[in-house]
Amino acid sequence: MIVVPAIDLRGGQCVRLLHGDPEKESRYDLDPAARAVAFARAGARRLHVVDLDGAFGTGENLAALRAICAAVDIPVQTGGGIRTQADVRARIEAGASFVVLGTILVEAPDIARAIFDTYGDRVIAGVDARGDRVAIRGWQEAAAIDRDVFVRELAQIGFKRTIFTEIARDGAGTGFDTDALTHVAQLSSMKITASGGARVLADLQTLVASTPANVDSAIVGRALYEGTLDLAEAISAVA
Repeated sequence: MIVVPAIDLRGGQCVRLLHGDPEKESRYDLDPAARAVAFARAGARRLHVVDLDGAFGTGENLAALRAICAAVDIPVQTGGGIRTQADVRARIEAGASFVVLGTILVEAPDIARAIFDTYGDRVIAGVDARGDRVAIRGWQEAAAIDRDVFVRELAQIGFKRTIFTEIARDGAGTGFDTDALTHVAQLSSMKITASGGARVLADLQTLVASTPANVDSAIVGRALYEGTLDLAEAISAVA
């Protein structure tokens, strides 16, 4: 199990949202690059960077992403506000190793396919759901497509990895939704990165014990910032 620390960017700073609600924000760091360096020194093998301004359509954080990528020598995956091929190119030119597609997969599937055809395994599919419904545009809108149908379609396109978030768990510190993760993991052979809910080491250990082998990584955010989970200890415990 790979533990992937998260850096959510808003206004150039590290923040965390509860259930993705922009009105329920906690601010943590003025210097995201310094936080990225700390995560790398603790043993992180990958970073997850989300541009919340991009996701909400209120701006972008390319400068902060560029600083993060320049500060560490581990892969950075990033999403939030990816609407065009140019957006993907800009993130990669900023130094990102992988780009996460979300809303575009639902609203512009032809463009998403073209991006996949161009970048292949450098693009990751993001599946954000409330129960069996997919959420888009920074989780502010519900899509018409069913979650399970969506996951199967992504596998058919050729995606090798998806980041699955059960929104009800995100930022809440109530543990991963292992039932939902197990269900989604069994829909295809895609690798699954779990997101949303980790607070203590036991949450990661339960994830490892309770989900299929293709759930092979987990994104952790608020727990690291609030000190309820030690990154180095977590990496060692579930490696």
